[in-house]
Amino acid sequence: MSTATAPAVALSDVRFAYKAGRDVLAIERLSIARGETVFLHGPSGSGKTTLLGLLAGVLQANRGQVRVLGQDFTSMSSGARDAFRARHLGYVFQMFNLIPYLSVRENILVPIRLDAGRRARLGSQSLDAAVREVAGELDIARYLDTPIGELSVGQQQRVAAARALIGHPEVVIADEPTSALDTDRREQFLQLLFRSCEKAQATLVFVSHDHTLMPLFSRIVELGEINTAANVGAGA
Repeated sequence: MSTATAPAVALSDVRFAYKAGRDVLAIERLSIARGETVFLHGPSGSGKTTLLGLLAGVLQANRGQVRVLGQDFTSMSSGARDAFRARHLGYVFQMFNLIPYLSVRENILVPIRLDAGRRARLGSQSLDAAVREVAGELDIARYLDTPIGELSVGQQQRVAAARALIGHPEVVIADEPTSALDTDRREQFLQLLFRSCEKAQATLVFVSHDHTLMPLFSRIVELGEINTAANVGAGA
């Protein structure tokens, strides 16, 4: 199967443990088609954030195969996974992972600065126009020259979302991206998220404890049902 026709995500016989002998994840099989919007949920300790880390190449499986867009992460170096993530993935981290000494504008531009391929997907659009567009959609355009430390938690969360979405990534991974947003901002963010993914024909993997959001997604994956480590109480 070519990388162009491979699923967006394909896991096979995956095991991951932070400590030897204590699997956090034990997933026999999981496949997510390109263009799907997947709501991933499960109880605390079921390994949701760990799974997202594997899909983003931040973590590496101890066993099995993790393929994203046809590329096998388990056979790639950490540097190769970092480069792949910069080009192809958008990640809204649960703790944001913003760079405190950079402005809002520079934080949003990080993926574009890291990879020329991500920049190329903007086409003829200038960097300034791209930043202003995504920042405007998330109502943070007036803060573009503001240091990150001067923003509220909710504003920082929107900056993290803007950074993930700029440059039309092929897979968007979002870990509790609406937890610090009020109802109006949450709706605005979700509209942008779905619109951006549809425009780029991107796959979305979304983790949230807010079950009211489930009907918005094309598919729901219950991690507790596919993660045998969590089912026997070894999740973390």
